[in-house]
Amino acid sequence: MSTTEQRVAIVTGGARGIGAATAVRLAAEGRAVAVLDLDESACADVVEKITAAGGRALAVGCDVSDTEQVEAAVARVAEELGAPTVLVNNAGVLRDNLLFKMSDSDWDTVMNVHLRGAFLMSRACQKHMVDAGFGRIVNLSSSSALGNRGQVNYAAAKAGLQGFTKTLAKELGKFGITANAVAPGFIVTEMTAATAARVGMDFEDFQKAAASQIPVQRVGRPEDIANAIAFFTGEEAGFVSGQVMYVAGGPLN
Repeated sequence: MSTTEQRVAIVTGGARGIGAATAVRLAAEGRAVAVLDLDESACADVVEKITAAGGRALAVGCDVSDTEQVEAAVARVAEELGAPTVLVNNAGVLRDNLLFKMSDSDWDTVMNVHLRGAFLMSRACQKHMVDAGFGRIVNLSSSSALGNRGQVNYAAAKAGLQGFTKTLAKELGKFGITANAVAPGFIVTEMTAATAARVGMDFEDFQKAAASQIPVQRVGRPEDIANAIAFFTGEEAGFVSGQVMYVAGGPLN
């Protein structure tokens, strides 16, 4: 870091997968990290890994779709770690189904966690970023934003996050705040394992089939996404804003 002040980051959905890898990577970059997830106790392993390496971390339980919980969580982070100036909106859920089978609840749950959650978290954190004259917001989109069978809710939410990101970049840029999105391709996580189960495939076979369609001939790992997020959240990335980076092992078309 080019400053002596330690930046404080919040990573939502930080208990596992991409979120956990991102929290660990940002801590290695010198950030104090609030690991936020629906179940606070689920964050313990990530926090322990960070602190064991000499970093500062805090586990925070929060439903990102609930306004009061978000406000309380951000206030707690500001009090215990410091004002958050880095935000990674990673929290997400799947409720996959074909359109004619999709329930209102399937649609609303995905929209609430992905879109409403990113909105509430960004709104709560931006005041701290404005005061600091520095901010980094990274939203997790997906290659599914381009359309994916059985994911009309997820695809719509992830596409929406791209428009959300570009608008934040325009509104907040004058305060020293950047907003960017990372759109993963096939990444080995519990969520992709759930997708394999939904379509009735063994997860190893599912990964092999995916890798055969990817130019670099392998599937992605959470660390691949954490690397991209680390770039966007860095001190040196202040002239990069409003961008969507597809991290998918090659072109998608």
